Amino acid sequence: MPTAAAPSSLLDPTKVGDTRAASVALDVWRLAWPAIGHMFLLTAVFAVDRLVLGRTDTTALASLQISTVLVWTITSIFTAFSTGTLAVAGRAYGAGDRRAAARAVGASLLLALGLGAVVSVVTLLASSLLIERVFPHAGVDVLRDVQRYLIVVVPVLPLAFVEATAAAALQAAGDTRTPLLAAAASNLLNLTLSCVLVFGLFGAPTLGVRGAAIGAAAAIVLQAFSLVAALLQKDASIPLRGLGFREACCDRAIIGRLVRISIPAFADKIVYAGGYLAFVVLVAWLGPLAMAANQAVVSVEAICFLSAEGFGIAAGALAAQSLGAGAPDRAEQTSRVAASMAVAFLSLIAITFVLAPRSLLDVFSPDGAVVEAGASSLILAAAAQPFMAYAIVMRMALRGAGATGSVLAVTLAGTFLVRLPVAYLASFVWGWGLTGIWLGSTLDWIVQALAFGSLFHVGRWKTSTA
Repeated sequence: MPTAAAPSSLLDPTKVGDTRAASVALDVWRLAWPAIGHMFLLTAVFAVDRLVLGRTDTTALASLQISTVLVWTITSIFTAFSTGTLAVAGRAYGAGDRRAAARAVGASLLLALGLGAVVSVVTLLASSLLIERVFPHAGVDVLRDVQRYLIVVVPVLPLAFVEATAAAALQAAGDTRTPLLAAAASNLLNLTLSCVLVFGLFGAPTLGVRGAAIGAAAAIVLQAFSLVAALLQKDASIPLRGLGFREACCDRAIIGRLVRISIPAFADKIVYAGGYLAFVVLVAWLGPLAMAANQAVVSVEAICFLSAEGFGIAAGALAAQSLGAGAPDRAEQTSRVAASMAVAFLSLIAITFVLAPRSLLDVFSPDGAVVEAGASSLILAAAAQPFMAYAIVMRMALRGAGATGSVLAVTLAGTFLVRLPVAYLASFVWGWGLTGIWLGSTLDWIVQALAFGSLFHVGRWKTSTA
C-alpha cells in the first residue's frame, strides 16, 4: 500500500512571499508532473478493460462503449464536489490551521460516502429499467454484458467518490505523489485480475466481461483505501487520525462552505457533460466514418487535455494554499506560471498534430479512410491547444480559489453560445463535416481562454471566501 509522499514546501514561511519565477515554476512542476501521471492512470483503468476484452469478442468490447462511459460520466459529475474539498482544505492548510483542514476533509469524505451510496442504488435500479430503452439497437447480448459489468462496478461507486475526495485532500496539502502511487498500484492490480479472470488463466474461471469488472472494482477499492490510509498516518499533512465522527459531520460552517463552493462546480460538470453529449450527437449525425474518425482525434487530443489538467491541479492547490496563507500575489503568480508552462507544453505537442496527423491517428485506427477523415480535424485541433491549456489551468485555479460560480458562467457561455452553434453551422449549414465540429471546439477554447483571462485579471477571485 502506498505511503504518503512528502507534501510541497510552499507554506514554508521563507517561501510564502517568494514570487521569483524560478521558485514558483519549481513548485508548480513538483505538483504538476505527478498529477499528470495520476490523470493518465485514472483513465487507464477503463482503457485496460477495453484492451483485454478486445482480445475476446466484439460483443464484450461493444458493451464497454455503454458501461464504462456510463460509470465514467457518473463519477466525473458527482466527484465535482471534491472541488470544495480542495478549496476549503487548501485554504485552511495554507493558513496553518491543519485541524480545520482535517474537519473539512472528514466532512467531505462522509458526504462523498453518503452521496456515493445514493447514486449507486439509483444507478443500479435505473440501469435495469432504462438502458434497454436508451440503447434499443445495441442487441440483447451487448445489453446483457452491460448489466454484468455494472452489477459489479456500480456498488463500489461510493469508494470511487471517496477516492476522488481523498486525492483532492492530499493535493490541497501539496501531495500529488501519493495519488500517483495509489493509481499505479491500482492499475497493476486491475491489469492482473482482468487478464486472469477474463481469459481464465492459472486455473481461474473464465468470466469474460464480469472478470474485467472485478478488476476495475478491485482497483477502485485499493485506490480508495490507500488514499484514506495515507490521510490516517500519524505524520499526515492533514491529520484525520483522532478526528471524531461528530467533529467531522457537525461543523456547520465548514459543511456550508463545502456545499456553497461545490454546487456550482457540480452544475459546471453537468453543463460540460451535457454539452459533450450534444457534441457527440452532432458527430453521430455525420455517420459511422465521422464517429470513428472523431474517436481517433479525441484519443490523440486526450494527451494534451490530461496534461493540462495536471498543471491545473497544481495551480488550484497552490492558489488555495497561497490565499489561505494571506499571499494573493503568490496565488496569482503560481497560476500564471502554471498556465504558461501548460501553454508551452501543449504547443509543443500541437506541432506534432500539424507535422504528422496521419501517423498519430494511425495509432488508434489502422483504417485509412478513418485516418483521412480525421486528419484535417486534428490539424485544426492543434490551433486550440494553447488556448485549451490556458483555459483549463485558469479554470482550475479559480476553482481552487473558490470562485466556482464564475467558472460555471464561462462554461455555460462557451458551450451553448459558441461550441454547439458553431459546430452545427459549420458542419451542416456550411458543409464542413467533421472539421466543422472541431471548429466549434476550437473557437470555444479560444473564447474560454479570453474569458478566464479577463476574470483572472480583474482579480475578484482573490477575495472569494472558501
